[in-house]
Formats: sequence, C-alpha cells, structure tokens
Amino acid sequence: MSSEITPEKNQAAPLKQVGWPMFYCPISQTHDNAEIARIREECRRESFWYRALPLSLGSMLVTQSLVSKGIFSANPRLGSLPKMTIAGILGFAIGKMSYIGECQKKFQKIGIAPCGPSQKRHCHHTCKECEKKKGSKEEEGPVPSTA
Repeated sequence: MSSEITPEKNQAAPLKQVGWPMFYCPISQTHDNAEIARIREECRRESFWYRALPLSLGSMLVTQSLVSKGIFSANPRLGSLPKMTIAGILGFAIGKMSYIGECQKKFQKIGIAPCGPSQKRHCHHTCKECEKKKGSKEEEGPVPSTA
C-alpha cells in the first residue's frame, strides 16, 4: 500500500478570485510601511507614557487612599492589593483607549481614514469600484418619507 496521490482522484479546483484579492487595501499600496510602522510605534509609546501609566498610577493611589480612610474595606489576608490591582488595570486600559482619537488624527494626516461604525471601510481614495457603488446609489434616488 503506497501513500501516493493519483491524478485520477477527483480534486476540487482552486477558487479563482474575481477582482481584488480578499484582503487587498488600496491605501496600503500608496503609503510607505515604514511610515505606518513609525506612527504605530509612536502611538503605542505616547499612549503608554501620557495616558495609560498616569491613569493607572493615579487610580491606584486614589484606591489606596480610599482603603486607608476606611471607605473601601481591605481584604483580610491581602490588604488593599487586590483593589489596587484592579484599579491599576482599569486605569491602564482606559488610558490606552482614550488615546485612540489622537492616533486616528496622526493617521489622517498621512491620508489614511479611520475605521469605525460611521466610516466606510472600503477605501479612502477614489477607485472604480467605489465610483460604481456611488453611481448606483445616486440612480436609486431618494427614499420616500412616510410622514
């Protein structure tokens, strides 16, 4: 018994992609990857030093003072450590998330549109596919109101 594959077996042909590849982004072809990497690293560093670390340390300090004043109760075995840990993690996460808008502005300066629920995710620059979609929506006309 050999484990050779014979050409007689029925094999499915590979799927052909029509148009663009699945993960093609026209914007990535217009910008230097080094520039994008530089901005991404700058955002990561600034979000840590200017937002995440200060908020984390500040929330831990406030939590410790609330435990020492008796407003929060300390754990009988671990003291204020569990509450301070949770406060530090939450402060860090909130600090990182609060810097997202600043990073989006930096990417907008080089021409990359931010992604979000209100933004179109296809492409920022005009392309033939976007023009076709735009043209077909204009041909449909306005939606009649019910009032």
